Amino acid sequence: MLHLEPWHIWIISALLLFIIEIFTPSFVAGSIGIGAFFAGIVSAAGLGINWQLITLAIFTLISLFTIRPVFIKLTNKNNLATNADALIGQTSTLIQDINTNYGYIMLNGDKWRCTSVDGSPIQAGTLVEVIKIEGITLFVKPKNKKS
Repeated sequence: MLHLEPWHIWIISALLLFIIEIFTPSFVAGSIGIGAFFAGIVSAAGLGINWQLITLAIFTLISLFTIRPVFIKLTNKNNLATNADALIGQTSTLIQDINTNYGYIMLNGDKWRCTSVDGSPIQAGTLVEVIKIEGITLFVKPKNKKS
């Protein structure tokens, strides 16, 4: 009959959690898997169940709050904004002054109504950056101006 030591169970659990992580890439199962792996090492060293559970908790929390944010950032870096949200951060030259109301810019071949973020006037010909969008109006600021 096959006899499994507690550290075997921890390592097998860690491997299963890593496999689950492949199919649910949120790095929660992976974080618990890291904790289980280190709990297995503590178990193999001969320490008791209390130390194993403490190790599981500590390494799970450490990986959740340190490795997981990095993992999420790396896996989401290729997500592109779509539609109007893709305009945020783009720059263009103002083609009509923004005085008290609205001006216009050409962006990606389309004429967009815009206004300044802080309500200040901006002259035509100024390079502006799109900061936010509300409805069909772009809110812009001069490119060299800090927000």
